[in-house]
Amino acid sequence: HAHYHVELGAMDVDEILSVHHEKYKSTNVHKEVQLTFDLGNLLASDLNHIDTSRLRQERDDYLKELGRDNTQLLINEIWKLPITRVEESVVVELPPPTTILPREKPIPKQKAPTKWEQFAKTKGITKRKRSHMVFDEKTQEWKPRWGYKRINDPKDDWLIEVPVNADPYEDQFEKRSEARKERIAKNEYQRLRNIAKTEKSGRIKVPLPPADTKKMNKHQLTQALGTARKSTASVGVFTEKLASEPTPKHSGKKTKFDPLVGVHSEEKERSINVLKKVTRKKEILDTRKATNTLISEEQRRTHKRKITGDGDKGAKKSKKGVSHKALPKSKGLMKQRAKNKRKRK
Repeated sequence: HAHYHVELGAMDVDEILSVHHEKYKSTNVHKEVQLTFDLGNLLASDLNHIDTSRLRQERDDYLKELGRDNTQLLINEIWKLPITRVEESVVVELPPPTTILPREKPIPKQKAPTKWEQFAKTKGITKRKRSHMVFDEKTQEWKPRWGYKRINDPKDDWLIEVPVNADPYEDQFEKRSEARKERIAKNEYQRLRNIAKTEKSGRIKVPLPPADTKKMNKHQLTQALGTARKSTASVGVFTEKLASEPTPKHSGKKTKFDPLVGVHSEEKERSINVLKKVTRKKEILDTRKATNTLISEEQRRTHKRKITGDGDKGAKKSKKGVSHKALPKSKGLMKQRAKNKRKRK
């Protein structure tokens, strides 16, 4: 009785193993020609012969089996590399790639140095990184070097000492504000000049408004506002509009292209319309209308010459001008002239 139970258990184990082998294939894959690997790019090249008859009969199953075997061989090669553990994760450092892959886009060209970069290079000035926060001795607090609530902010000064040689009645706050606007305008001018130099155009494409906004007219204000709106990262798409801001008249039109992948029926209709225009026997140009327009224009010129008194000169010029016989005559025009001759007779 006990022996019977042991044989039954052995049969159950064999069945389980057979089912397991059918469901999960072995990690050992045999290939007649060994694959070539580029582990840096996770690339495996299979040069073995493809079974064309099986590919035609059961294409999906054959391709799945081929892909599974090659992927298994690639993973086997990855496991041969040295393994390290990082936070309970198994990590493998891949070797440098050996296959040279083409770039999607060309290598970006090196930007031309600005005037300051050229000056710094000649003088040997190196860029050093400064800390963002600075300790303020007046308030005994740490403040940012630039931006909001920065150190030595001119807006915090409620009292400004008047220089000895300055006009005592001059507003020093307004003078400081004007100097700040001039510095901003100068920096913007230098920035645009660097852009023009980089583009090798030799001129600044954006017209610069005056530094003083009081001297600007309505057109300059609107143009400066439009330039400021488009100077953001989103090119003015997400810039909030002011309450009294006018709508720009010359905002520019964007070229609209048809999508690469669209509705099949619309693309088919466009192609049929183009084919009809090319293959139709009727001329696209209306020769009758063009002939009548040219004749009426010649008659109008002749009438104008007679009124102004240049009849003789006009007659001489008309001989050198366009002759009605040389014009292309349509059938309708010839029939109309024939009717007019019969009426005269």
